Amino acid sequence: MQLDGILFFPLTPFDAAGAVCEDVLARHVADGVAHGAGAVFAACGTGEFHALDGAEHRRVVRTAVAAAAGRVPVFAGAGGPLPHAVACAGAAEEAGADGVLLMPPYLVAAPEAGLVAYVREVAAATALPLVVYQRDNARFTPAGAAELARIPTVTGFKDGLGDIELMQRVIPAVRAALDGGDGPAKEFTFFNGLPTAEVSAAAYAAVGARLYSSAVFCFVPEVALAFHRARAAGDDARVRRLLSGFFIPLVHLRNEVPGYAVALVKAGARMRGLDMGGVRPPLVDPHPKHLAELELIVAAGLETAGAGR
Repeated sequence: MQLDGILFFPLTPFDAAGAVCEDVLARHVADGVAHGAGAVFAACGTGEFHALDGAEHRRVVRTAVAAAAGRVPVFAGAGGPLPHAVACAGAAEEAGADGVLLMPPYLVAAPEAGLVAYVREVAAATALPLVVYQRDNARFTPAGAAELARIPTVTGFKDGLGDIELMQRVIPAVRAALDGGDGPAKEFTFFNGLPTAEVSAAAYAAVGARLYSSAVFCFVPEVALAFHRARAAGDDARVRRLLSGFFIPLVHLRNEVPGYAVALVKAGARMRGLDMGGVRPPLVDPHPKHLAELELIVAAGLETAGAGR
């Protein structure tokens, strides 16, 4: 499945009692698609996959699929303990999702052969295409990534390590493995999955990973789209203004507290009028002084993008 445009990773809203709020999620997803998202990745990192039980995961994916209404592909998160990852992949298929983003197994530091086996077992449990997420305790060598790419339903590789030198070796290795197979080479997508990925978009594009996930799109789609269009048009001056006026200050604030890569995004969505609720433990909601800083950053970003508040 060919992915294009901004990859939208919606938040998972919780109501006052702490339950998943499907109405708000449906609006959030529908608004993102209407703003021009190229694909929706539901119940993934920004959507607090780590904090959802199996029933909540199914509801989130089902709601996202219904809200997207076939306009763009919908991928669902899976990962953690192998039985849970398999169950999530199966639930995604039953809900009508178009693919799965496979996140790392829980806690353990495993050899690469075990990580490849983990992917194979999830792939065997669903007919959906899989994008493998490299981050934390799931790190692949070029040879390992090539082995993943030979699994028939693995169609993408998302990097969350930020090791550009490694990606410079992984991408040619995967392409060589696919070009050397029998029959036509399948479509295979690489993308940047770092937090606030716009800041590193140029570096990833230079090694062949032009796509990126945009958490910013969750709360200031105007800024995310302005950046994406400026890059596509080769408007380097506007890219620099958006980076210096919004994205880099946001990264500085994000780095103040672990987990702010999600908590600030959720706070930003609340700030823009979407009743998202807070984050679930072990994440924490932003401190009031950080919320005040975020409000200034958002205002500056909207001004730089030429959009109103």
